[in-house]
Amino acid sequence: MRIGFEGRRVIVTGAGHGIGRGIAHAFAGLGATVLGCDINAAGLAETAAGQEHLETAQLDVTDADAVTAIVRGFGPVDILVHSAGGVCGQAGKPVEEVTLPEWQAILAVNLTGAFLMAQAVVPGMKDKGYGRIVTISSGAGIGVSLTGIQAYAAAKAGEIGLTRQLAHELGPFGITVNSVAPGFVRSNPTTERQWEAYGADGQRRLVEAIALRRTGTVEDITHAVLFFASGQAGWISGQTLSVDGGK
Repeated sequence: MRIGFEGRRVIVTGAGHGIGRGIAHAFAGLGATVLGCDINAAGLAETAAGQEHLETAQLDVTDADAVTAIVRGFGPVDILVHSAGGVCGQAGKPVEEVTLPEWQAILAVNLTGAFLMAQAVVPGMKDKGYGRIVTISSGAGIGVSLTGIQAYAAAKAGEIGLTRQLAHELGPFGITVNSVAPGFVRSNPTTERQWEAYGADGQRRLVEAIALRRTGTVEDITHAVLFFASGQAGWISGQTLSVDGGK
C-alpha cells in the first residue's frame, strides 16, 4: 500500500514541535504542499529548517479572524490536521482550586481551535467535493487524563464529539473527519516534564500498563494521521483511533 499526497494542500496546526512537527514533515516528504502553523515562532523556524514544500505561519488558533486570514492566504485546503493543543503550562490540582481563566485557556486552544480551523477550511473543501480533517485528541478524552487536569480531559472529549458531529454533517460533501487519540508520547517539553515528575516507580508502572511495554513516538501518531488523510481511508469517517500501545 503506497500513500502519497502529491498535489494536495495541507495545513497542520501545532507544527512548532513534537507531534505537529512530525506530521508536517511527513506530509511534505510525501509530496504535499504544507503550511505548518503554531503560536511559537521560534519552534516554527526549527520545523521549517531544511524542508522543501513546507511553509510556516505564526497563528493563534483561538483567534477567529487570524484563522480565517491564514486559510484564505494559503488557498483551498485538501487536508487539515489540528494538532495544536496541550495543557497551556498548567498542572493538575483539585477542581475547587481551578480558576475560570485556567479552564477557558485549555478549552480554547484544544476545542475552540479545532472548531475554528474546521470552520475556515470547510467552504473550500465543499467547493472541491473533497476533504480530510484529522484532529489530534487524546486518550484523556476517552478515559481519564494522566495529567489530572479537568479542562484537558473535557476539551479532548469535546474534540472527539466535534469530530463525530462534523463527520455526519460534512460526509455528503465528500469530506471525512476522524480523530487520532495518542497515548503517552514523550514529544515535547511538557510531556518530558510530566515523565520526569512520575519518578522511576511511576514511569515503570506507566509502561507496564501498556500492552507493548513502551511509550509512544511521534512516528506512531504520524502513521495513523497519514492513513486517515489518505485515499485508502475514503470510507472511514467519524472514528477515533486510539494509538496507545494497547491499554
